[in-house]
Amino acid sequence: MSRKKRRRKRHKAAVNRKGKDKVFCFIFGNERNRKWTLSLYNAVNDSHYEDESQILFNGLQDYLYLSIKNDVSFIIADSMNLYEHQSTFNPNMPLRMMRYAGNLYGKYVDENDLDVYGEDLLELPVPKLVVFYNGKKDAPDETILRLSDSFKSEHGGKSDIEVKVRMLNINYGHNAELLQKCRPLYEYSWFIDRVREYNKSMEIEQAVGKAIVEMPEDFEIRAFLKSNQAEVSNMLTAEYHEINALDLVARANKKKGREEGRKVGREEGLAEGKKERESLKRENERLREEIENLRAALAK
Repeated sequence: MSRKKRRRKRHKAAVNRKGKDKVFCFIFGNERNRKWTLSLYNAVNDSHYEDESQILFNGLQDYLYLSIKNDVSFIIADSMNLYEHQSTFNPNMPLRMMRYAGNLYGKYVDENDLDVYGEDLLELPVPKLVVFYNGKKDAPDETILRLSDSFKSEHGGKSDIEVKVRMLNINYGHNAELLQKCRPLYEYSWFIDRVREYNKSMEIEQAVGKAIVEMPEDFEIRAFLKSNQAEVSNMLTAEYHEINALDLVARANKKKGREEGRKVGREEGLAEGKKERESLKRENERLREEIENLRAALAK
């Protein structure tokens, strides 16, 4: 296979991976579920908007950026909201969010025919960047991730660019006040918790079905999940397989790192031993020279 074809294949694989949807996005980034998106926005921002028609979804999926797919983004109340869902902790979200935000603002400028080269100051929606985390790795209820954390310590405070991202832990049992404010988010957290528990003893598809069946009748998202059970199951199956694959890669890299560390340690040990032997050899030669000089002096 030629290099060009390999590059195209790698690019295609990357695009396909970004094209996979998630249950979180299916629930909160769906035109049919605007009321749930508004409820999530109100809970995150401690606001009380009631008109769900004010939400303008503006994701990158259907725009020019075919290789970029953010999770959920929408404009409301003069704010540009970028919501990402993460099942594995990723400290590089500020960098990713900066990329998404740049493209979304480019889209906003194009769609509103704004002149970025003119003399008038443009009024832009305020960016609000949030990551909803429900991975298995323990994390505080809220963490602030900063782009400057990626810079070397001596340069971090001197950066002309900063990006802050709120990471909210939405695992069942965390952020009780937030989940109480947004009932669909609470129900989603409950659902994922049950799926994980059942997945310990059965396949993921069976776990999804069992969790939906046992979901309380008064849950708002129950009917939606039930009517889209096959799609939800496929999404979670793909997501879980991806997480498992990432875990395998991480363990393999960790093992490789340990092996490389031992190899480096052996090489450094050999080098240090050689250095010490050469040092001892020089010291012995110096001592022999001093002894010969002393003998010569005594013989006179």
